[in-house]
Formats: sequence, C-alpha cells, structure tokens
Amino acid sequence: MPQDAAPHAPASAANAALDPVFLDRLAELAVRTGLNLQPGQDLVMTTPLGALPLARAIARAAYRAGAGLVMPMINDSEMTLARFDHAAPESFDTAPGWLYEGMARAFEGGAARLALVGEDPMLLAEQDTAKVGRANRANATAYRPALAAIAGFHINWSIISCPTPDWAARMFPDMAPDAALARLAEAIARTARLDQPDPVAAWAAHNAALAQRCAMLNAARFDMLHFRAPGTDLRVGLADGHFWQGGASTARNGVSCNPNIPTEEVFTTPHAARVEGHVRATKPLSHQGSLLEEIEMRFEGGRAVSARAARGQDVLSQMLATDAGAARLGEVALVPHSSPVSQTGYLYYNTLFDENAASHIAMGQCYASCFEGGESLSKEQIAAQGGNDSLIHVDWMIGSDKMDVDGLREGQPPVALMRGGEWG
Repeated sequence: MPQDAAPHAPASAANAALDPVFLDRLAELAVRTGLNLQPGQDLVMTTPLGALPLARAIARAAYRAGAGLVMPMINDSEMTLARFDHAAPESFDTAPGWLYEGMARAFEGGAARLALVGEDPMLLAEQDTAKVGRANRANATAYRPALAAIAGFHINWSIISCPTPDWAARMFPDMAPDAALARLAEAIARTARLDQPDPVAAWAAHNAALAQRCAMLNAARFDMLHFRAPGTDLRVGLADGHFWQGGASTARNGVSCNPNIPTEEVFTTPHAARVEGHVRATKPLSHQGSLLEEIEMRFEGGRAVSARAARGQDVLSQMLATDAGAARLGEVALVPHSSPVSQTGYLYYNTLFDENAASHIAMGQCYASCFEGGESLSKEQIAAQGGNDSLIHVDWMIGSDKMDVDGLREGQPPVALMRGGEWG
C-alpha cells in the first residue's frame, strides 16, 4: 500500500488531450469512493503539473459534494530538474518543514488528503543518486508531522493516478504521444473500474469482496505466512495483534474511504523481528527515479542481511541504509495474479499500480491501522507488538502465477491460502 536527467523537452509539451468524460468519471470516483469527502470538509490536494486537467475536474466534483476549501499544491518536473542542475550541494539536505507543518495543521483541523500521481516515474534517472537519496531523506524527515495523520489513519485520504503525457511516453516510448496517452487512459479506466456502468457501485462490490477476505484472515489468526516460488522461500511472522485490511477502511474521523485506487490487495503488519529466508522480486521496482531489477534479499531475525539487484544496486543499498528500520518489513500484502492490474500486462513504473499486480512486501514503516485497536496504541506499544518504524515505506513485488502461500499457526498443519498465485 503506498504513502507521498538533464534538461529535456518533456512529453507534456506534446499536443495530447484527455477525454473530458473520462476525467469527470475519474474525478467523481476520487471524491465519492476514494475520499468519501464530507460536506464542509476541506481538501488538501497535491498534483503534478501534467495532471491539472484531472485536478480541476476533482475540484469541481469536490465543490459539488459540498467541500469547504480545495487547496491544490502543484509540482513541476522542470523546476525539480532545475534544482538538480543548479542548486547548491548543501540544499539537498533541506526540505520545507514549514509546508508539512501547515499540512499537519490542516489535517488536525479535519481536512482530507488526496494525492494525484502521474509524473514521469524516471524523471531523476540520470541524476546523482547520492543527491536524490539525500533529498528524499530530508523530505521524508520533514514530512513526518503530516505523514503521522496518514499513517495513523486519522483522516480520510486517497491516492489516485492521472494519465499524463510524460508518464505515457515512459510506458509506451514507441507510440505517438496521443496514442500513448490514450493507451494509458484506457488502462487506468479498466483498473479503476470506470469501464463498468456504475463505477461507484462496482467499487462497493469489490470492497465487499476484499472485506470478506480480510474477515477470513482476521478470524484465522495466523502466526506466520510462508511464501514459496522460484527463488523464494520466505517465512513472514505476523505482528502480535495484527489486523488485515483491504479496500475501503474507516478512518479515525469515522469516514470510510479507499486510500488507493486501484487496489486489489489485502495487507497487514509483519513482525519486524520474525522474518526468515530468501525472496526474489518478480517485477522491477521504480524508486527515486531509478529502476531496480532482479532484487534478491535474505532475512535473518527480521532484518535484510543481504540485498542484491542486477540493476540499481546503489539505490537499493542507500534505501536500506536510510535508518534502523529501513531493512525490516512494515507490510505484507496478498494480491491474486488475476487482478485487473496484472492482466493489463504492463509495467507502470508506479507502485500504486505495480503493487496491485502481485503479492508484495514493503521495507520500512508499518501502519498503525493494521493492529487491533491501533487507534489507541502508542508508538512504543506498536513497537512492542512487532511494528516497524522508519522514514521509508517501499513496496516491492514478489508474487507471480508460480507463488504458493500458506498460513501457519503453531502446532497446526499449514493452511493453503494461495496456489499458483490465486486464492485457494
């Protein structure tokens, strides 16, 4: 579950446009299902410049739903690149804490949070990885006041993607800009269930199915999950008092929302000290502007004691060295191989999509909401129950049509949960 090159002529300069009907349907889904925005509730929305058409449609939908104030914050890729080309070296250890403190105050006041994603996922691929790592670490540290409201599920929040020319060009480099954008929009429509007559009703049915799956797992009270596939033999202990979630969930403010659209996962918190074995990635990971391929890790006592990547080794090593919790797990998620995202057959270079194509694990921060009574647990209590703490939360995909998953309870025979990547 996800959380927040040299100068070039970006694909966003291309003369490509999105269907207004598509934008309006996606905007309504974001407001009504993703956020379930309440009358009078303010909305803090972040968006890349290329996603402004969707951001504007969302603002209209939000105000029609009775929003108080919609506050957009816009990021521009050319300004991001300007920093890496011209900023003083010491600037990469700084971040706008004042901005995130303001966001935290907005959330404390009851505002909802929506993140639009759609920027070129490989924008920083040619930049100095040390600078990228320093900037991301500084940003993660400064973001913590705002992230606390999200990770603790104090507010209704959601992440949704917008097809943009830059992202479409990355996914379909051999296609004309208009055709590439249309192809990406078609994929997003399918995975967001916009191809259904009533997408909101389709999501209600999907959420009900995910809730039923979570209820089964919560009743089973497994101590551990055992993943087996080519290159993988991994036992993931589950945190004490862990709680499975998936689809729509109710935030502490009482509002039920879908934090991720699309979503096909059910997920919970591993025990940070009870992970053993080895695991191999089944899909590349796009992280900090780099593509990490063929990741392999070995865990002992919950910690990744070795980590290799055929491509992106420096980025992987920097990620795991972020802090003491970065080399431990904060999430484990089960996704069927037949998920709509998987069936498109695309690599999206975007964790929001790629994590919903395969079962996955996440390095770093756990979610307080994935504990029974998590809303009342202190940070110390979560740690005592096995929850991990870190500045990062990075999902990477390990599932495939060759993956078997068993649920284990001490003194009892294994329970088959997945066979060949599908629910048993």
